[in-house]
This record gives sequence, structure tokens and C-alpha cells, in this order.
Amino acid sequence: MTAPTRAEDGARHEPRRRSWLGLLPLAVLAFAVLIGLGIWQIQRKAWKENLIASLTARVAAPPEALPASWPHLDQTSNEYRRVQFTAEFDHRREALVFASATGFRPDVTGPGYWVFTPARLADGGIVMVNRGFVPDGRQDPTSRAQGQVSGPVDIVGALRWPDTRHWFTLADDIAHNLWFTRDPVAIAGAKGLHIKALYVVAPFYVEEESPAPPGGLPQPGKLVVSLPDNHLQYALTWFGLALVLVIWFAAWAFGSGRAKRAASEAGAAGTAPSPPPP
Repeated sequence: MTAPTRAEDGARHEPRRRSWLGLLPLAVLAFAVLIGLGIWQIQRKAWKENLIASLTARVAAPPEALPASWPHLDQTSNEYRRVQFTAEFDHRREALVFASATGFRPDVTGPGYWVFTPARLADGGIVMVNRGFVPDGRQDPTSRAQGQVSGPVDIVGALRWPDTRHWFTLADDIAHNLWFTRDPVAIAGAKGLHIKALYVVAPFYVEEESPAPPGGLPQPGKLVVSLPDNHLQYALTWFGLALVLVIWFAAWAFGSGRAKRAASEAGAAGTAPSPPPP
């Protein structure tokens, strides 16, 4: 029995190289996912641009009369639509909603609250109105008594629908008149307006833009459409990652092929027969 050659012994103990063909399906799948995410972001960009254009047109349109049929009012086609109506504020039942940063009111900065006040229409209906912003420390109505106007008021504002509650949304502190979601029906119910049969509470609220009250508080303001549109940047990121994947995989496959050919050539040289002795 002949002893194994050095090349045979090295080939026996050398770890087997993984063929690039074995990883090709995984690379193709990853490439398809990255391209799909990039295309999705392009589609999101088109959707966002259409949304911004639609909202910009609504907040720039002249105000219309307040809709008469509330139960069948469609949110998609009516939110941010400007309206004008006459109502009388019920300041005894105002509520404070914690104000967070919003792109629709860039004029509002710092901690504070939105003042939600029921506005009673001539027919007895109730529309909750976000009268505007008050900074922290001015939430007590007595600190802004000038702004507690009485009598009928001609209100101009935009229709808004309630915030969506999430699992991380803080619970409303009704005992201290502090709310963390802009929910007109819930606020009206907590204020006792739902128990009076002749009062019908609107499922929306109105974001007041005028008139400004004496003293300036609460601070109303016209909505400004300032939504972020970074979808092109996200799309380029996903497409860039797909390109990097292609370059990396091609370089790895080329290097793996060269190494495999080199190993085969070395093995063939090691097993070549030795010349006969003289």
C-alpha cells in the first residue's frame, strides 16, 4: 500500500469551500426584497405628494357652511375642510388636551395645552371647538379671563376627526380635566353633554383659526400643511443596498471560483506520477 501524497493529505483535511451557487437563491431573494422596498417607497412618495396637494387645497379653500348631516359625514373627503358657523361657547365645560408637536401648527412651540370648548348651535347641536393653544401655566381660565368671550361667535376653522388611541397613549385624567387624545365625543360625554337628549354632539371637532380672542389666549391659528416627505431618500437607500449586495456577491463569487480553480490545480499537480528512477 502506498502512502498518501502530501496533496492528498492536505485535500483530506482542508475544509470544503461552499459554492457560490448554493448562496445564489438567498442572494436573489435578498435582492428582490431590497428592490421591492425601494419600489414601495416610490409608491409611498406618490401617495404622500397627492395627500399634501389635497390637504393644501382644502386648507386654502374658502370656508363653507357647517355640514348638516353628521352621522353620515365621510372623514376621508371632509377632514381639514374649512367651515364657518355661529355658535355660543360653554366655557364651564372646557377641557384641556395635552399639546404635542404637530406639523399643522408650526407656530406652536413649547409645552402647553389645547383648549377644547363645547360650542352650542342655534338648533341645540354641540360642536367641540379646539379654540387654540395655551402655554403651561395658563391653563387656569381665570388667568386668561379676557379670552372667555360670551354670546354668539362667528367661528372659522377646519374639520378634524378624533385622534386614534394606541396602546402607549396615556389614560385621560378626567378628575383633573386633562386629556391626552383629541376625542370630542369622549370629552363631551365626560362633561355631561351626552345625557341630554336634545343635545347632539358632532363626531368631529373644529380647529379654530379665527376670531382671535381678547388677550390672545387661547391662541387659534390656521392649519399649515407641513408633512415630511422623505420617501425618495428611503427609496435611494434601499436601491443602494441592492447595488451593494450585487457588487459584493459578484466579487465573492469571482474570488470563490478563483480559489476553487487554484485548489484543483494544486491537487492535480500533487497527484502527478513521479518520473522513473534512472
